[in-house]
Amino acid sequence: MDIWLAVVGIDPVVLVSIAAAGILLALVFLALWVVALRHLREQRRLRAEAEHMVLESEEDLAEQSARMRMVRELQQLSIQSVTEIIRQADGARYKGEADPAAAVRSATAIADVARSTLAELRRAVPIMRQGESGAAQQPGIKTARELFRMMREAGLDVRFEETGTRFPLTQAAELAIYRILQESLTNALKYGGEGTEARVAFRWSAEGFNVLVDDDGTRAASRRAGADPNEISRSGGYTIEDDAAALTAVAQGPGITEMRERTELFGGVFTAYSVPGVGFSISAAFPTLRREGSGAQRRD
Repeated sequence: MDIWLAVVGIDPVVLVSIAAAGILLALVFLALWVVALRHLREQRRLRAEAEHMVLESEEDLAEQSARMRMVRELQQLSIQSVTEIIRQADGARYKGEADPAAAVRSATAIADVARSTLAELRRAVPIMRQGESGAAQQPGIKTARELFRMMREAGLDVRFEETGTRFPLTQAAELAIYRILQESLTNALKYGGEGTEARVAFRWSAEGFNVLVDDDGTRAASRRAGADPNEISRSGGYTIEDDAAALTAVAQGPGITEMRERTELFGGVFTAYSVPGVGFSISAAFPTLRREGSGAQRRD
């Protein structure tokens, strides 16, 4: 082999370098292909979820539109019937002075129209109740585990723990807590990526209720890049300035603003900050919910 290389005039060291460069280039292309494939799968998953949500929204909108159309039609019929009742009542008042028999006939007709109108209104009640029940089926604390399941399927490693004894909450408060939880987990998956671990904690106490969500999005990104997050932490992968910025910086963004407003709406305190070298942390503390929800009926 060496004789052949000498004949063609190729330095063995150069040949080895070319081979190494070829292997390195192949590995780079392989890594890019894997990243592109993962990105394509993620896009397909997100597109499927979006299409599913759109279909559900369209179905709900169609159902509500159909109900509203039926209610409007019944309302128009009822208005016409009430108008007819008023017209006949006015006529009976004038006829009664000269012809009592005509007044009796008018009163009979008025009663018939009133009964028909009452029947139409009764038909509208179940339709309106169906719409109310559909609107009332809002998520809450008891549906949090279903949310965890969906987020796990999307690639988020959700760990949940709960301490204390649950106490009743109003439906509005439960919805606010659910939306805060949903937004925080969505952000953890969005910014941390697949494989991010999110630790969710519910704390029930005499002082109220507190929900905590801590994710390791930064560490997850290091793991996906092939680095050892623990080694980065030991080697000082972040500085004192990073710690100071995490403590003083105010988290911004539409999702953060919405969670803060939902918390403050129920007299709570919301905090959100990044943890250098780890990820992001969110806390929503509600000191008054126990008192406000004392009259709420427990549903789970």
